[in-house]
Amino acid sequence: MPGDKYEEYGKPKPPTDPNAEYMTLQETAFVLKCNPKTVTRLLDELGLKSKPGKRIVIDSATRRALYEHRIQGPKRIRRPARRARRAISPAPVKSAA
Repeated sequence: MPGDKYEEYGKPKPPTDPNAEYMTLQETAFVLKCNPKTVTRLLDELGLKSKPGKRIVIDSATRRALYEHRIQGPKRIRRPARRARRAISPAPVKSAA
């Protein structure tokens, strides 16, 4: 079973200082209102670097680039809503005469 630290790694958490120069991956995900995996994917897509070390630390310039990419980037393709099924009317009841 995964430990507590592993469980917390995949969840966004609020930063102690929203205007800090460096933030962790989870704090950046909270600020950008997305999942930490999305932040990692965007870092790879854009070829941006993060501060090396055990934890992924993202500086303010990289955060700005991620934010701009999310705002101007391609939008998610949404499928049209499913049509509601037609209600089946009950069969007419024949009276016994």
